[in-house]
Amino acid sequence: MFETVVFYFFATVLLLAALRVITARNPVHAALFLVLAFFTAAGIWLLLRAEFLAIALVLVYVGAVMVLFLFVVMMLDINLERLREGFWNYLPLGAVVGVLMAAEMGLLLASRYAGFTGQPMETPAGVGNTKMLGRLIYTDYVYAFEIAAVILLVAIVAAIALTLRGRKDTRRQDPSAQLRVRREDRVRLVSMPSERDE
Repeated sequence: MFETVVFYFFATVLLLAALRVITARNPVHAALFLVLAFFTAAGIWLLLRAEFLAIALVLVYVGAVMVLFLFVVMMLDINLERLREGFWNYLPLGAVVGVLMAAEMGLLLASRYAGFTGQPMETPAGVGNTKMLGRLIYTDYVYAFEIAAVILLVAIVAAIALTLRGRKDTRRQDPSAQLRVRREDRVRLVSMPSERDE
């Protein structure tokens, strides 16, 4: 009974936070509501006894992605009026995607009561779900895992290559040229007559 109450509490907070993500006018507030949504989703994962997924959600999304997103949003000068201009143009497409997602979730929930779901895998005694998840990823899905890692590596390299620009107004130093310098190139001795008091 207690787990049911906690689940409905987390689910309510998650839905309200997700609604505020898309309705908040300030992008920083929207990002903070997204952090709240991630935390409550991690709480639901903990209720489902999927500790690894909950910790990964908090560490990866809240700890890295959302901090980077908040940093970018706060550093950029975002014109909110310009962002709101095309809202009504994309509303029909957004509504269609939302209806499709709701239909898929409804079919998934209905299949549970219609008896179309398979039996869950039994976990041996003394083995945690994190160990079972690791064993499953690195045995049955090792190729998919490696392909996803290569795709992420290519995305990182492409992002660096796209953002790395050589600016002409910055001064650059050549360490090899600094090491090859001679004393005669830097210091010039000038003989001047001494000054006389008159």
